[in-house]
Amino acid sequence: MTDNFQSSILTILRRKQVEARTGLSRSTIYDKINKRSPRYDPRFPKPIRLGDGDAVGWIETEIVAWIELCIRLSRQ
Repeated sequence: MTDNFQSSILTILRRKQVEARTGLSRSTIYDKINKRSPRYDPRFPKPIRLGDGDAVGWIETEIVAWIELCIRLSRQ
Protein backbone atom coordinates (compact mmCIF):
# COMPACT_ATOMS: atom_id res chain seq x y z
CA MET A 1 0.00 0.00 0.00
CA THR A 2 1.42 3.41 -0.91
CA ASP A 3 1.45 6.47 1.31
CA ASN A 4 -0.84 8.29 -1.13
CA PHE A 5 -3.45 5.54 -0.88
CA GLN A 6 -3.27 5.41 2.91
CA SER A 7 -3.61 9.17 3.27
CA SER A 8 -6.70 9.25 1.06
CA ILE A 9 -8.68 6.84 3.26
CA LEU A 10 -11.15 8.64 5.52
CA THR A 11 -12.06 7.07 8.80
CA ILE A 12 -15.36 7.83 10.47
CA LEU A 13 -15.43 7.77 14.25
CA ARG A 14 -18.60 7.03 16.13
CA ARG A 15 -19.51 8.96 19.27
CA LYS A 16 -17.95 6.52 21.74
CA GLN A 17 -14.71 6.65 19.78
CA VAL A 18 -14.82 10.47 19.84
CA GLU A 19 -15.39 10.31 23.59
CA ALA A 20 -12.35 8.05 23.98
CA ARG A 21 -10.13 10.21 21.74
CA THR A 22 -11.09 13.56 23.26
CA GLY A 23 -11.81 12.58 26.85
CA LEU A 24 -15.14 14.42 26.57
CA SER A 25 -18.49 13.07 27.69
CA ARG A 26 -21.45 12.59 25.37
CA SER A 27 -23.19 15.70 26.68
CA THR A 28 -20.06 17.85 26.34
CA ILE A 29 -19.56 16.72 22.75
CA TYR A 30 -23.10 17.72 21.84
CA ASP A 31 -22.75 20.99 23.80
CA LYS A 32 -19.64 21.82 21.78
CA ILE A 33 -21.66 21.64 18.54
CA ASN A 34 -24.77 23.38 19.93
CA LYS A 35 -24.64 27.12 19.19
CA ARG A 36 -26.99 27.82 22.12
CA SER A 37 -24.78 26.08 24.67
CA PRO A 38 -22.34 28.01 26.86
CA ARG A 39 -19.81 25.27 26.02
CA TYR A 40 -20.21 25.81 22.26
CA ASP A 41 -16.92 25.60 20.39
CA PRO A 42 -17.14 26.67 16.74
CA ARG A 43 -13.82 24.89 16.08
CA PHE A 44 -15.12 21.50 17.24
CA PRO A 45 -15.82 19.26 14.21
CA LYS A 46 -19.43 18.84 13.18
CA PRO A 47 -20.74 15.29 12.82
CA ILE A 48 -21.82 13.92 9.47
CA ARG A 49 -24.97 11.90 8.83
CA LEU A 50 -24.48 8.22 8.12
CA GLY A 51 -27.26 6.93 5.94
CA ASP A 52 -30.94 7.80 6.24
CA GLY A 53 -31.31 7.22 9.99
CA ASP A 54 -30.16 9.15 13.02
CA ALA A 55 -26.63 7.72 13.00
CA VAL A 56 -23.81 10.23 12.87
CA GLY A 57 -20.04 10.07 12.88
CA TRP A 58 -17.06 12.39 12.90
CA ILE A 59 -14.18 12.47 10.43
CA GLU A 60 -11.12 11.23 12.30
CA THR A 61 -8.70 13.74 10.79
CA GLU A 62 -10.94 16.62 11.92
CA ILE A 63 -11.04 15.28 15.48
CA VAL A 64 -7.25 14.85 15.49
CA ALA A 65 -6.80 18.40 14.16
CA TRP A 66 -9.06 19.77 16.92
CA ILE A 67 -7.06 17.90 19.58
CA GLU A 68 -3.81 19.25 18.13
CA LEU A 69 -5.28 22.78 18.17
CA CYS A 70 -6.23 22.39 21.84
CA ILE A 71 -2.68 21.28 22.62
CA ARG A 72 -1.17 24.25 20.76
CA LEU A 73 -3.51 26.72 22.45
CA SER A 74 -2.81 25.28 25.90
CA ARG A 75 0.93 25.76 25.41
CA GLN A 76 0.77 29.43 24.46
